Amino acid sequence: MASRKEYLDFVLEQLSGLEGVSYRAMMGEYLLYYNDKLFGGIYDDRFLVKVTASSLELLPDAPQEMPYDGAKPMLLITEIDNKNYLRELILAMYEDLPEIKKRVKRIK
Repeated sequence: MASRKEYLDFVLEQLSGLEGVSYRAMMGEYLLYYNDKLFGGIYDDRFLVKVTASSLELLPDAPQEMPYDGAKPMLLITEIDNKNYLRELILAMYEDLPEIKKRVKRIK
């Protein structure tokens, strides 16, 4: 089941306190980025974030769910109505996220 654009818009509104949030559509779902680092996504109208030391510390009781078959588990955000909480979560997670990989164009 693909995620609805309306749900993405709702999540983006909840994250509006953070400048630098962007998204990319991917096979009916949406990948979420903060300052170009992937931190989570919208999968089947569920807001999921990556498992990091900071996200586990701030979301100790969050259910871990699979975004799709074969993927690593992610944490389900259940307190989506708390903008300040979401802002603090993403800011805390940012340092735990892997550095941005530079794409290399190959010459054929």
